[in-house]
Amino acid sequence: MRLPKADIAIIDRAAAMRGRSRTDFMRDAAVRAAEEVVMENTIIRMSQSGFKAFVDAISGPGEPVPGLVEVFKRKAPWES
Repeated sequence: MRLPKADIAIIDRAAAMRGRSRTDFMRDAAVRAAEEVVMENTIIRMSQSGFKAFVDAISGPGEPVPGLVEVFKRKAPWES
């Protein structure tokens, strides 16, 4: 792949910050981008009963998660 020197420089800088080689860094970035595209364009199929169960699960009232409730009660560090 041919890239401008400025692009290579920023890629090398980021790879070094992650402790990776340029090749590893680029491969991981390309695979993540490819997975995102595939997932955005994948049709999810399910039975009518499965779809009803899914809709029922997301339409019902939510249940509090104790750990999250506690986190949201805390003051932010900049508020202390």
